[in-house]
Amino acid sequence: MFWIIGGDAIARELFASDDPQRWTNRVAEQFEHVAWEGFRFYDLIFPLFIFLVGCVLPYSLRKYAGNPRVVYGRIIRRGLFLVLLGLLVNGVLQFDFANMRFAHVLERIGIAYVVAALLYLHTTWRGQAVAAAAILLGYWAIFEFIPPPGGVAGDYSIEGNLAGYIDRNYLPGIILEKYYGYGDNEGYLSTIPAPATALLGLLAGTFLQSTAKPWRKVFWLASAGLVCLVVGNLWGLSFPIIKNLWTSSFVLVAGGWSLLLLSLFYAIVDVLGLHRLAFFWVVIGMNAITIYVGQRIVDFGEISNFFFGGIARLSGSSSTLVLLLGVIALKWGLLYFLYRHRIFLRV
Repeated sequence: MFWIIGGDAIARELFASDDPQRWTNRVAEQFEHVAWEGFRFYDLIFPLFIFLVGCVLPYSLRKYAGNPRVVYGRIIRRGLFLVLLGLLVNGVLQFDFANMRFAHVLERIGIAYVVAALLYLHTTWRGQAVAAAAILLGYWAIFEFIPPPGGVAGDYSIEGNLAGYIDRNYLPGIILEKYYGYGDNEGYLSTIPAPATALLGLLAGTFLQSTAKPWRKVFWLASAGLVCLVVGNLWGLSFPIIKNLWTSSFVLVAGGWSLLLLSLFYAIVDVLGLHRLAFFWVVIGMNAITIYVGQRIVDFGEISNFFFGGIARLSGSSSTLVLLLGVIALKWGLLYFLYRHRIFLRV
């Protein structure tokens, strides 16, 4: 969430250069999405959210494992709330449905959450692993063997892929150019493998609750991450790594990095006990949805200019960076105020 609320813009401002040969440009491009095939750091943010949604399920639902019926309503309500919140962010209250984008990241998170939560309540970790594998293989088979009308099976191009065809013809509202133009990157078909991302997180969360010793958990989480990276990249040779289509290879590569990051931060925060290092991020994470939606309503850029515009003007070439840092400071300050007063938007 730090990157979404302005950290990405700061990174690009710090590292981007007019000199195409400068090494910092390669760092800056990691804070932008790949246009189509491939993987960059910025492509990890969304799947990492879904991975963490799955990771916390064993902690929030474990007490209901023996009597799952009592929590069905809560699970469905949370899923629906995320879907409705996604529509709200997209402008549903403007009632201009023909010119509205209907798909949204929050809707995909809600769907993945419901599927993973129900599987957690009714299956063992083996069943969840089988379900994740079945989803990934089934999604591959859809692309590999079902051609779009007038096209060919196994077409992973921007213009000819099956998911794009379905979105263009059956997804209501408009298809925006910034979401690759020929389909929506949170459209119908590409949502199918998203629960597999949540299931990878669910398996990791279940393992964290096991009786294994802490450093063994670190080792096995990191090992699982490396295995996912290897398998994902090898699969990507025939089923390309494409975030916009959420291909199965993309799920594994993103899952691999998610597992490695989880093992790293588990080692730092839980095993080594360096809790203070996490405080800055905890403040943001405790109200992630609040700031994600709130920045669409509140113009933090204008507020930053009001408070820091003078400093920015005196900073010369660093003026943009000053204003961007001001935006982050204002957002974090708001979140800290909410944190101190124990005010949290819970889904």
